Amino acid sequence: MKILILNGPSLNLLGSRNPDIYGNDTLEDIQKSLQNIAKELNIDLIFEQSNHEGALIDILQKNSNCNGLIFNPGAFTHTSIAIADALESIEIPTIEVHLSNIYAREEFRSHSYIAPVAIGQISGFGSAGYLAALTLIHQFLQKK
Repeated sequence: MKILILNGPSLNLLGSRNPDIYGNDTLEDIQKSLQNIAKELNIDLIFEQSNHEGALIDILQKNSNCNGLIFNPGAFTHTSIAIADALESIEIPTIEVHLSNIYAREEFRSHSYIAPVAIGQISGFGSAGYLAALTLIHQFLQKK
């Protein structure tokens, strides 16, 4: 089983960017934690991050053979119809993840273009949301 872990803009700055909102874990810390769980579940993980909308779409298309996707699109959540269209076209079961509770922040953050093409969303649990998403996508794919 192969799962793509994809992160959008500014997530490369985790650990130093607004830790009161996003926590102290770096993207590397999250990846290490996910690798530990993946090893137990016999999952191969692919980690990608980009600050560019087109690059994220290219990554999605290049990895269309993955069994599942855990995706934190960052600010593109609220703006990118193009990314939503790309997700819809590759038809990979996707869990949308957000470190902060996007519904408890500014009003513009409460709309997600990704949610309608995802099987679920985890928001507001910090880096633990990624760990939950990996367990949940694994369970979802085992039932298919």
